[in-house]
Amino acid sequence: MRLTEQQIRSLYGQDVQDRSGATIGNVGQVWADAAGEPTWVSVRTGAGTQAESMAPLHAARLQEGRVRLPYDRATVRGAPAVESGSDQPLGVDQLTQLYRHYQLPGQGAVRQPEPPGRATGPPEVVRSAERARFDTVREPVGTARLRKRVVTENVQTTVPVAHDEVTVVHEPITDPADVRAELGEEQHEMLLYAERPVAVKERVPVERVRLARDEVVEEQPAHAQVRREVVDADVPERARRDR
Repeated sequence: MRLTEQQIRSLYGQDVQDRSGATIGNVGQVWADAAGEPTWVSVRTGAGTQAESMAPLHAARLQEGRVRLPYDRATVRGAPAVESGSDQPLGVDQLTQLYRHYQLPGQGAVRQPEPPGRATGPPEVVRSAERARFDTVREPVGTARLRKRVVTENVQTTVPVAHDEVTVVHEPITDPADVRAELGEEQHEMLLYAERPVAVKERVPVERVRLARDEVVEEQPAHAQVRREVVDADVPERARRDR
């Protein structure tokens, strides 16, 4: 992949994607070979470390400000790394590890390109700016519990009940010859009955209760502070030309 000098400078800070299009990180630094061709980039993965994973550029594709690598994310993140901001050329041992990790044939000498502002030609600087990429993090916010407990409540209704009542019945005797007449004291008893309401309790299932979880998507504001570089030129008035 042959790049122009402008394309090489534009690599810094570009998003780096794996072969499926998933973002791995962004370009931290660029290394070139003896002929000045870019051969390696370091990738800032944002994994909470100052180390930047190395990746080869020979088969990469530039797509609208993104560097697309023909490797998966795990391969790039597991590659040999360099310290962030390092300006040391890659050593032979480092190159050997990189070629072995990416299973690349051959190995050539490389050199660290001169930092922006030291290139041949008119003096220039590369202006950089931070970009904020917002994502979501899934985290627990609470626990829903389904708890069954027993409560006591009063239930009231009316129940029909029956009871015995006694009525004294007087019947005149029309034929005294059929009845033996005796004079004396006598007592007779009659057992009386009455119903009373009683409650008979039984356990019966009445309903099923369960917890159902629904995911609701809503828009929430997100903010971040980003930094950008501003370039000021100190040029004598007689030599200034506005463009």
